[in-house]
Amino acid sequence: MQLGNYGIFLFNEATSARELAAGVQKIERLGYGAVWFPEAVGREPFATGSFILSNTSTLIAATGIVNIYGRDAMVSAMGQQTLAEQSGSRFLLGLGVSHSLFVNLRGHDYGKPLATMKSYVEAIAVCHKSLSIGRNLLVEGMSEQPISRAADGTLVSEAGEMPIVLAALGPKMTALSRDISQGSHPYNTTPEHTAEARAILGDGPLLCPAQRVCLTKDASVARAAGRRMLTLYLGLPNYRNNWLRCGFTAGDLEHGGSDRFIDAMVAWGDESTIRARLQAHLDAGASHVPIVPVNAADPALPCWRAVEAFAP
Repeated sequence: MQLGNYGIFLFNEATSARELAAGVQKIERLGYGAVWFPEAVGREPFATGSFILSNTSTLIAATGIVNIYGRDAMVSAMGQQTLAEQSGSRFLLGLGVSHSLFVNLRGHDYGKPLATMKSYVEAIAVCHKSLSIGRNLLVEGMSEQPISRAADGTLVSEAGEMPIVLAALGPKMTALSRDISQGSHPYNTTPEHTAEARAILGDGPLLCPAQRVCLTKDASVARAAGRRMLTLYLGLPNYRNNWLRCGFTAGDLEHGGSDRFIDAMVAWGDESTIRARLQAHLDAGASHVPIVPVNAADPALPCWRAVEAFAP
């Protein structure tokens, strides 16, 4: 799967279906390799992926991420095969353990992240053997379907290639992403974290760290937008623990985040300054950087001026 250097991470809940179609078509025309989209409390990710793929011809649709507590492994395997076949293998399944807050609200018990993720990915591989989108197994018989692996470990069925990346912050989940998937998709991290992740992953696996960008030279404007976007994350233990591990202090994470912290999470300034931050991730070992285009005027919407400015 050729992602290219840059993609766009698109929060799309505040846009209509028509606007989403036009937006992803524009992202494709501008030469980005992928569009990433989350599962939170809005659009369902597999349905969104199908919509994006049906409205584009070359763009990769990548989930950042599918919450593994939201559906069992069989449903994810069915969705993965369906979208692989529909798109010519342009679907990248990003999986994550999410956060106890969101998982408990859904009525699930939040398990040990590493063991839970390992079991889930292993179960998906087993489920693929029981599925076929090219044969009517109810008529032809429920035989085990042939599944192979590409050189990078990607599962391959008659539907096509079905790569997986894991949301990984700490070293143990990063190592697990190396061992059971095609790589890692960190969020809310820095180029220094990217370098550490690459050292754990080694040369082969994908490393796709997201980076917020805010195209303004006004520090107060950029930081205000950054704080609006980061307030939720500052209350989530998974992120807080990683930030402390990466050298931020407890004080940096209070009162909406210190300027030092916000500036590390949001690259702002002129185009050359922001490009330097994006390049820093690539220099540190990133395979592909999903750009989060922060709209300072309304952080709920993407900044299309930034999407255009940093197009490959």
